[in-house]
Amino acid sequence: MSKFTTEQNRDAVTAQADDFVPPQIFRQVVEQSALAISITDERSNILYANPAFFRTTGYSSQEIIGQNQSLLSYRTTPQAVYENMWSQIRRQRPWNGLLLNKRRDGSRYLADLTITPVMNNDGNTTHYLGMHRDITEVHRLERQVQNQKSLIESVVDAAQFAIVLLDENERVYLDNQEYKKLIGDLGKEPAVILLAAVRSQMGEAFNQAKLRHQNIGAREVSVELHNRSPRWFSCAVSWFEEQETGADAFYEPLQRHFMLMTIEDISRLKLQQEALRINSLSALLSEQERIQGIRETLAGAVYQLEGPLNMLAAVSNMLERRLANTPSSPLLSQKGWGEISAVTLEEAIQKSRDALETLRACIPGQTSEALQPVNIQEIIANVLKLSTALLLGSNIVVEWQTSKNCDAVLGYQAQLSNLFKQLINNAVEAINEQRGSRRELRIHCVSHADCVEILIEDSGSGIADELRFKVFQPFFTTKGSGNQHLGLGLAMAQDVVNRHGGTIDIAPHHQGGCKVRVQLPRMPGESDV
Repeated sequence: MSKFTTEQNRDAVTAQADDFVPPQIFRQVVEQSALAISITDERSNILYANPAFFRTTGYSSQEIIGQNQSLLSYRTTPQAVYENMWSQIRRQRPWNGLLLNKRRDGSRYLADLTITPVMNNDGNTTHYLGMHRDITEVHRLERQVQNQKSLIESVVDAAQFAIVLLDENERVYLDNQEYKKLIGDLGKEPAVILLAAVRSQMGEAFNQAKLRHQNIGAREVSVELHNRSPRWFSCAVSWFEEQETGADAFYEPLQRHFMLMTIEDISRLKLQQEALRINSLSALLSEQERIQGIRETLAGAVYQLEGPLNMLAAVSNMLERRLANTPSSPLLSQKGWGEISAVTLEEAIQKSRDALETLRACIPGQTSEALQPVNIQEIIANVLKLSTALLLGSNIVVEWQTSKNCDAVLGYQAQLSNLFKQLINNAVEAINEQRGSRRELRIHCVSHADCVEILIEDSGSGIADELRFKVFQPFFTTKGSGNQHLGLGLAMAQDVVNRHGGTIDIAPHHQGGCKVRVQLPRMPGESDV
């Protein structure tokens, strides 16, 4: 389409507008417009301004008409802005931009200005139409939002814990620096891993909380890492809504839901708690072991003394019967001497029994402990932690085979801990005595139909088959008197196992060490997984 044709169409439209809209309507529209409108000549001298212009600038008609538009300019507006403006309008192209203007009273305002060149029929620019509005308040609000956003981002990035924002599909929408560090540490998207852990821990309760947008308080979850210690995190989840900013949502608000997740690394705290727990457990087991040792020592002493005392009692009974059956004799002095001897022996036996009862009364009672469901594998894991220094110092390789179907037993946790601590200590001593190249300790736990079986196998010197049962007797030891062993370790272990209704024995014909088997009854109602 040619320029001539375009101008003809424009003139035709203008003529048609003139036919339907009287010229004074155009003036009234401009006069009543809420936009500040001004018309200048080609040198930017103001020829006309509407009332909105006067209200915005503070100037009256008499003060502004004939003045140059630069009267409103303020010095802080960059010169490049004006150069770009004149470059555009001189090419007869409309220009829109922001200028910092000043009012008559000297106050400044930000003007959103549009300048349109007005051309005559010859295509020459004769005037400029300027329309602007005060957007100072809008600019202030925008900057306030930007400042708040920057402040929030700074605070979030400065936080000592990870913060991540997830969209409705649980994809990362926003995160902070600490979260980015977690990505480097875990090697995957931490939010996905930790959410899966929280969801697994809470089950259906997590889905209900998500559906109702209910906050989830801090939950401790662990992440297993390859060839590294597990990491512990405290995770809290909350939900919030964001209003859509599109035009479609102006009258019909649309919302997007986001999940805010805070993640705090508590691995160091967990290590401290675990060290404190292990130290407390060690102190408890040492105390119980000491008391149990005293009990077994005194009980063994009573047992050992009762044998000769029973023999003396039998001799006393035989002597009494013999004196009763001996016929009368003129040698009354001899019969009287026999009766005196029997009475003296009886008195000695009674005093010995009194001494034994006093010794029995000195035996400490069992430590009060609640009977409860006990996870055997957790107990063995705790005992291995307690024995770490001993195992490392002895250069012993431990093969600890856990089992997913190892059920719980009903028992006394501290007593069972002492049981396995004693068995592991015995195994370490046997390995150290052997001084062979194989220094191995293997522990395995498995559930059977009626019991939980724990096998503890070492590569030590082993126990002869003929001593398999004798080693559980008090004061019997295969280590010799020079090693200062009382021979109460396995006797104490036997006592604990008996108290739990289980069995303990040593596998016969075992080559290359010793294998101890402990069987404990399963809890009622437990079944194989």
